[in-house]
Amino acid sequence: MMTGAIQFFSKGRGPGVAVHAILALGASLLCLAAEEAPAEEAAKPDPLTLPGLRINLEDKCLDLEAKVCLDQGFLELVACTEGSKEHEAIIAVKSKAAHIHAALLLLGATPGNPAMRKPVNEEMTRWIDLPPRGGEVKVTLLVPDESGKTVEHPISRFIRRAVDDYQPDTEEEPEPFPTSTFLFAGSVLYKPEGGTPRYLADDSGNVISLATFGDELLCLPGMHSKENGALEWEVDPTKLPALGSDVTLRLKPVQPEEAAPPSGADGTKEPSAEPKSKPEE
Repeated sequence: MMTGAIQFFSKGRGPGVAVHAILALGASLLCLAAEEAPAEEAAKPDPLTLPGLRINLEDKCLDLEAKVCLDQGFLELVACTEGSKEHEAIIAVKSKAAHIHAALLLLGATPGNPAMRKPVNEEMTRWIDLPPRGGEVKVTLLVPDESGKTVEHPISRFIRRAVDDYQPDTEEEPEPFPTSTFLFAGSVLYKPEGGTPRYLADDSGNVISLATFGDELLCLPGMHSKENGALEWEVDPTKLPALGSDVTLRLKPVQPEEAAPPSGADGTKEPSAEPKSKPEE
């Protein structure tokens, strides 16, 4: 069955179709097992675990073991895998990106695709840009407060608009990051001819991106340049735990009834996370 699914993907039916189908089957079997369990067990299912992550079926969220890996500088990512891009992300997670993908599917999240280019003719001389898509996922960080109690904060709390060194001092607070909700783009399952299939986010380490790479697991809507001159967000060290601190990164798929309206709760437009510079060609 795995071979057939991989062949299905390789025929160009869309990125990640095979892994989505296989893991969706696993989710169905899990739900069936929960329905057949005794009532007292079904009322509060035990968490499921994979290396570096914990799936909470009752609260419909996913907790990732992580460390703070950056306390100053520009950001291309919110989170990366350990040993990959710790110099460009706030958080490094211990689990594999493919395992995070599978866990989100088990929680009912809807995968889509990262931003990509698609040929529109057989000669592949004309291309169109496709924006990222996918179900919404809320991202929060669980950190200890001064008393040692664990407190959950939106990830936006730890990101702010970058202030250039050449700008004069100002008493105004830097603009906070406008959202803690990202799209479940789902990276890409790539099968080189005659080679072994690879989940590209496991290779790159791109778990939750601010810039557009084309292989990220979670991303912002739209396209965002990763060139140094276009990066506009940085770590807010005033609220972040110390470098190297153990933290928990929580991912929670947004249920349809929880989906936010296009404007803020008070009717005002949400601040834009779009870069001021022109997206990459």
